[in-house]
Amino acid sequence: MSKAHPAVTASENSAKFAMAKDKESWLGLFAEDAFLADPVGKSMLDPEGKGHQGRAAIERFWDNVISKANLTLVASQRIACDNTCVAVLQATNDLGGGVKTVVDMVGLYEVNEDGKLSSLKVYWDFTKLMAQLKELGIG
Repeated sequence: MSKAHPAVTASENSAKFAMAKDKESWLGLFAEDAFLADPVGKSMLDPEGKGHQGRAAIERFWDNVISKANLTLVASQRIACDNTCVAVLQATNDLGGGVKTVVDMVGLYEVNEDGKLSSLKVYWDFTKLMAQLKELGIG
């Protein structure tokens, strides 16, 4: 029996802990000097598009973004290569009252030699999310 690929495990656990709102376990997936971009590039979540460097910045991202969402993350595919895993994801955010947003994403999870996330880059179209919110009369 082969051992699970560490980047795949990190990808699976990242989704599991985010959905469970388990901040400490989610933060524990990251190396101290890790980098996070979610989404990659400029958005209202990261106006400069520089991402979040280090555990303290990643914790602020959790507090400002993930903790406020009611996420369901489903991976249709995970592909491991070297120290990375690419995951094809769909994120559904339940806003309450039967109102939801759905965003297609691709996550690139890179782990260090200790199996900790050194980089997590999530690619998704922020403008499509904003359009969904506008259609729902939110934002």
